[in-house]
Amino acid sequence: MTLIKSISGIRGTIGGKAGQGLTPLDIVKFAAAFGTWAQAKSDSKKIVIGRDARISGEMVSGLVANTLISLGLDVVDLGPSTTPTVEIAVPEENAAGGIILTASHNPIQWNALKLLNATGEFISAEDGAEVLSIAEKDKYNFAEVLELGSYRQDDTYFDKHIEKILALPLVDADAIASKNFSVAIDCVNSTGGLIVPKLLEALGVTNIKKFYCEPNGHFPHNPEPLPENITHICNEVEKGRFDLGIVVDPDVDRLALIQEDGTPFGEEYTLVAISDYILSQTPGNTVSNLSSTMALRKVTEKRGGQYSASAVGEVNVVTEMKNTNAIIGGEGNGGIIYPELHYGRDALVGIALFLTYMAKTDLHVSRIRASFPNYHISKNKIELTPHINVDGILEQIQKKYAKEKVNTIDGVKIEFENEWVHLRKSNTEPIIRIYSESDSEATAEYLANKIISDIRDIITTQA
Repeated sequence: MTLIKSISGIRGTIGGKAGQGLTPLDIVKFAAAFGTWAQAKSDSKKIVIGRDARISGEMVSGLVANTLISLGLDVVDLGPSTTPTVEIAVPEENAAGGIILTASHNPIQWNALKLLNATGEFISAEDGAEVLSIAEKDKYNFAEVLELGSYRQDDTYFDKHIEKILALPLVDADAIASKNFSVAIDCVNSTGGLIVPKLLEALGVTNIKKFYCEPNGHFPHNPEPLPENITHICNEVEKGRFDLGIVVDPDVDRLALIQEDGTPFGEEYTLVAISDYILSQTPGNTVSNLSSTMALRKVTEKRGGQYSASAVGEVNVVTEMKNTNAIIGGEGNGGIIYPELHYGRDALVGIALFLTYMAKTDLHVSRIRASFPNYHISKNKIELTPHINVDGILEQIQKKYAKEKVNTIDGVKIEFENEWVHLRKSNTEPIIRIYSESDSEATAEYLANKIISDIRDIITTQA
C-alpha cells in the first residue's frame, strides 16, 4: 500500500492501514485540512468537488463532501466530471477552492485529492505546505449542528465548459464541420466518455467511433496514454478510415493523438502542434517543463516568440507562463494550458484547437506531424526503495557531469550540444524519472542507459 502526501494533494492506493494507504481516515483528515485552509483564505464558504469514474470515486467523494459540510462549508458536487471542468467551475461559483478526486493516469487501485485555490488553479507549494501542516497538527474546528454546511449537485458544467471552448476566437466549429472528419476516441472507461463525444458533436463532428466510453472505472488498459498503452485504438485507426484518433486519460487533462495511418502522433508533440497553430494566429511566448521536447523552442522561435522552461508540475508551468505572459504552454505528457480559457491542463480545448488546425490547413495529421523538427525522447524510470538516498544520487550525477551545462531547478538536467537528459524524483510515485532527448533515437536511448548505469553504480556504492 502507498500513501504520498505532497504539496499538490494526497494520493494513494485504496485500502490498508491508516497512514500507509488512502484509507477513509486519511481522506477525512486531508479533506478537513484543506477545508480549514480554504476557510481561512476566503470569505466564500463554498467548495466545488468532482471526480473521475474510478470504482473508489463515489466512496471517496462522499467522505470528502461530508467532511467539508462538517466544517460548515457548502459543497457544490459536479459528480462525474473532469479536472479542467472542475477548474473552470471554481471561479464560476465564486468558491473558496476545489477538490478533484482523481489519480489521473495512475492505475485502478489509486485515487487522490487534487487541491485547487479560489482561481481554480492548483495550490502553490507554500499553500500546500500549510495544508499539510494543518493535517499534521489536527488543527480543525468542526461546526456545531446549526452551522453545518449544505450540499448541492450540479450537472451543468459539461455544457458550460463546452460553451466556453466554442466561444474561443481560435476555435472554428464551422470550419471543422465543413470537413466531415471521421474520428475514433478512447476514453479509458472514465468521464471522458461523457464529455468528449459531446464536445465533438458540438464542434460538428458526426462520424465518431467510440472505444471504452462507458464511465464505469474499469480501465481496459493502463490509463496513461503512452504509445505502449494505446495499441488497440492505433490498430482500429489503421484498419478503419479515420482522420484522427483521440485518447484521453481518466480525468481528461492529457491528450494523445493518433495519425490517420494508426501511428501515435507523440504525446510530446500535442503541445508543439497546438502551439504552432496558436502562434500562427497570435504571436507570443510559450512555456513547457524541463522534461519536454526541444521542438517547442524551435517552433516558438521560428514564429518569433520566446520559449521558457519551468520545473516539472502544472503549478510551475502556470507560474512561468504568468511571468513571461505566455499565450500557450503545458507539459510534454499531452497537457495543454491555454490561458484564454483557463490556467489548467485541458484535453478538451486541445481537441478543439487541433481539429481547427486540421480544418484550416487542410492537412492530414501525418503531414502536420512531419512539419515539425523530429526529436526522440526516451522516458525511463527507476523504482526506489526506502534505504536509497535519492538526493545523494542526484548530487553525485551533478558532480560527474559538472563540465556540461547543468540545470538544478528541478532535479538535475544535463544539456549537451544537441541533446539533454533530465533526472528528477516523481511527486506522485516512488521512482526517479530519467528523460533524455536527441534527434537520434539511438542517441537518446544511449544517454538514458548511460545515466541509468551511473545511478546503479551510485546505489551500489551507497549500499
